[in-house]
Amino acid sequence: MFIEPASRREPPHLRTGWIEVICGSMFSGKTEELIRRLTRARIARLHVVIVKPGIDTRYHEADIVSHNSLSINSIPVQKADEILTHTGDCDVVGIDEAQFFDSAIVDVCDQLANQGKRVIVAGLDMDFSGKPFGCMPQLMAMAEYVTKVHAICVVCGDIAHYSYRLVPSKERVLLGETDSYEARCRRCFHLGADAEKVLSGTGKEMFNE
Repeated sequence: MFIEPASRREPPHLRTGWIEVICGSMFSGKTEELIRRLTRARIARLHVVIVKPGIDTRYHEADIVSHNSLSINSIPVQKADEILTHTGDCDVVGIDEAQFFDSAIVDVCDQLANQGKRVIVAGLDMDFSGKPFGCMPQLMAMAEYVTKVHAICVVCGDIAHYSYRLVPSKERVLLGETDSYEARCRRCFHLGADAEKVLSGTGKEMFNE
């Protein structure tokens, strides 16, 4: 489990900020971990500001909600630059679904950390095709702390870090839940729609090709 570095209450000009990235596939617990860290920061009586991309209205228009229904209040914003207008003199900034933000999110996070703020970012590290998603690679590279969380493959039960799309759309951004995606391990992700047949023995010829 991630243990937060000490966050001393110092004057703003003396604070040392940093960036934490929580990444992984869908259903891996990214948002749960984000909420856990932000809740602990509030218990420590730190001033916390939480934002999410306005496009994400799957569970709630404003709140951040995890797949297991944990929630925390947040501010929906349309563009990354808008985040700076909400953070002011806060101590901690939480950002969910960072992969949906425009490229300015990288500079925004850097600015916030340079202002002495603790910046906690959660997002998908890969899209439905298994390719790096949005600005997550840059954020992971510049972060002081990176936590990769994993889901469970729904096909074989192994550790999963891919988000397999169940619907035929090729759009890179397609909001959805278990009706549109499932977590898969590397093998079952690449086997695609035939994964269960291959693992059950009815499609071994495909696996051996």
